[in-house]
Amino acid sequence: MMPFYYGMYFDKYYMIGTILVVLAAGLAIYAQTKVQSTYKKYKRIDNSRRMTGFQVAREILDRNGLTHIQIFESQGLLSDHYNPGKQTINLSSDIYHGTSIASLAVAAHECGHAIQYKEKYVPISLRNAILPFANMGQYLGWIAIMIGLLFGRTNIAWIGFILMCGILAFQVVTLPVEFNASSRALKILKSDYLTYDEYNGASKMLSAAALTYVAAMISTLASMLRIFLVILGNSRNDRS
Repeated sequence: MMPFYYGMYFDKYYMIGTILVVLAAGLAIYAQTKVQSTYKKYKRIDNSRRMTGFQVAREILDRNGLTHIQIFESQGLLSDHYNPGKQTINLSSDIYHGTSIASLAVAAHECGHAIQYKEKYVPISLRNAILPFANMGQYLGWIAIMIGLLFGRTNIAWIGFILMCGILAFQVVTLPVEFNASSRALKILKSDYLTYDEYNGASKMLSAAALTYVAAMISTLASMLRIFLVILGNSRNDRS
């Protein structure tokens, strides 16, 4: 067997996996650029009602019986998120104070997550159940993979690979969670807050944001495929 630390860089399986990772990284960069450019465009366009992200979020929450959820201003660009443990929505300064289409879209999206928890939306419950196992599996998986490859014990490496699949499962389940939150947000905004043209802008904003989650999932998938191919290559070397 060719030792892992000498041979992997010349192994065809490793090279194929590396190409996949590079392509996925390019997609991730594109997605991040897309969301930033889309946000930059629509944060310059005010909504016709001149409502701030905070005001819209407060109204949406109250109308859905979530008056107990507090809304706070947070630091950082697009650092907006819903904290289910503390039952708070944290909006970045531009979103919290902003009256732009982008501000309303992002604020409504975070409210969508709060509504998901209230309604016990199944994918978000599944995602939360997977998360601790995914985090532990990612850590232990790397250890098992490195031990298996360094010492020629590919059976251990395969166990590590299986453990690491949890993080991919988490990201796959995250997609319907994010898509559903955006769908809820757009439905509310269309019926109560935005004109037709404004709604189209909000839709583009949230679609660009969703692309980042798709890109993250594809990046993880590419990394997992590279690991799979490296272990497969070493398994075949073991038998040769």
